[in-house]
Amino acid sequence: MAKGLIGRKVGMANIFDAEGKMITVTVLEIGPCFVSQLKTVDKEGYDSVQLAFGEIKEKNLSKAERGHLSKSGVSPLAHLVEFRNFGETTLGSQIKATDLFAVGDKVKVSGRSKGKGTQGVVKRHGFSGGPKAHGSRFQRHPGSIGSNTTPARVFKGMRMGGRTGFVNVTVRNLKVVKIQEADNLVFVSGSVPGRDNGIVTIEKLG
Repeated sequence: MAKGLIGRKVGMANIFDAEGKMITVTVLEIGPCFVSQLKTVDKEGYDSVQLAFGEIKEKNLSKAERGHLSKSGVSPLAHLVEFRNFGETTLGSQIKATDLFAVGDKVKVSGRSKGKGTQGVVKRHGFSGGPKAHGSRFQRHPGSIGSNTTPARVFKGMRMGGRTGFVNVTVRNLKVVKIQEADNLVFVSGSVPGRDNGIVTIEKLG
């Protein structure tokens, strides 16, 4: 069986466990995923399984994408992700959340964080800024970035303003609190990167 599955972040909620304790959870719609390709050492140089998720109109896929999915007998799907370390599975088979996850499992979830556009050093790196008195002319500026006459250049990797967010983020050691099999929903403790309806991958730890 595949090590992980593809899903969609639905949103966050609060639920109560058997002891009446409130738990903040992220609701994920996981699968069903379909095996769209099996890669082997002999052909591709490594072992992995490629899963497909998310219904899409056929006209919105390229001819190459339609041909790739048709080889495995899978209907048009939008998102393809590879997972290594998988067991026995067959091309075109369907995998649901309950086939891999159970309540109490520790998982890691990966997704794209929210994009915040171009930001300055205060928001991007947490700089404290300068005095806010009249005439200081230094409030949210980065300050000096240069060195001395030698080396007379700006070092690489300086913390400066720029694009913030919209990067791949992985959160580990989240716990599966509840599974709603009828709706393919998995409730995990804590927060998950990305916006609502964003695509995520969830993998079982251990």
